Amino acid sequence: MKVILFLVALAGVSCQVNHGDLLNHADMHTDTVEATVFSPDENYLATSSVDKLIKIWYWRWNGGGLLKATITGHTLPVNALAWSPDGTKLASASDDKTVKLWNTIRTGEADQEAKDISWSLIKTFTDHNGRVNAVAYSPDGTKLASGGGDDLVILWDIASGSRIITLNKHSDFVNAVAFSPDGTLLASGSHDDTVMLWSVREHMGSSPYKTLRGHSDAVTSVAFSPDGGYLASGGRDAKVKVWNTREGYMGSLKRTHSGHRGWVNSVAFSSDGFKIISGSHDDTVKVWDTVDRVLATYTGHTDAIYAVDACSQMIASGSMDRTVRLWKYPELSGPGDDFLSSDSTKVASFSSLIGAIFLANVLLVAL
Repeated sequence: MKVILFLVALAGVSCQVNHGDLLNHADMHTDTVEATVFSPDENYLATSSVDKLIKIWYWRWNGGGLLKATITGHTLPVNALAWSPDGTKLASASDDKTVKLWNTIRTGEADQEAKDISWSLIKTFTDHNGRVNAVAYSPDGTKLASGGGDDLVILWDIASGSRIITLNKHSDFVNAVAFSPDGTLLASGSHDDTVMLWSVREHMGSSPYKTLRGHSDAVTSVAFSPDGGYLASGGRDAKVKVWNTREGYMGSLKRTHSGHRGWVNSVAFSSDGFKIISGSHDDTVKVWDTVDRVLATYTGHTDAIYAVDACSQMIASGSMDRTVRLWKYPELSGPGDDFLSSDSTKVASFSSLIGAIFLANVLLVAL
């Protein structure tokens, strides 16, 4: 009986990783890292900081990262970043009450893999009356959304630089914004403990399509799954929540992930949509599967984590310890079942299960 219990316990054990590839420390930010965002082609990583700077890195695992650009222009901390869909522009949001749009053109020889970045300011958006906490690029590259300390969500037309609409239904700071992959929905997360879903169309209204209530403290981050069927939100209640955004299920709470011991400051989906990554005030990054199980806990940071992002190969995290770390995904046997599957409890870590069986056999022999 003891062996059986030991086997069952081991099969559910998650992986803990106590290291990560540290981006070049000599070129690193000098204050808290607020944003980490992979470029659409995944070759570059943009970071921003309380030090008012934006840095663009050409990253490689165990390569330390090559700094390719340091963008200056904001006069206060830079809180959020968003790449254009084609990777040639970068939007930034700052405590200086502005959103700035930058050209990020790659220069160098045609066969040069790690191209340099030539940057220039395109325009500045100035309609917020408080710090700007969040920015997102629409999938078609024509619009920006921003959220601020003035409790507003503003939708901008990039070509003209003009305001399309101001959404004022939140009652406290707006901390996060995200477009759905098809561009039809905009999500916003607020200090008022809610997530709002807005229908984005030519003549969109000023009231939310849905208001999602479930967090018991400020919502700090929102992220859509790659297929647009789900929305993850992180909050100061130390929870990660997953909401349905499919027709017929719109706005219903699918799952709550508990496990962090501090505020969840940032969430992201893996590119395959089967994992959620969260960064927390408890100094850890966690990777969750499609049920309520932690696949990995990364513990290399020495202070609160404010930013996470994911590409197909890697996870990036930025911290109050002034560093950016890259992490490999935990090794699994497969992507797991769909969120809506009634049989999703079958998802398991194959490597953990095999290890458990091996150890159980060893104990049986010993007995």
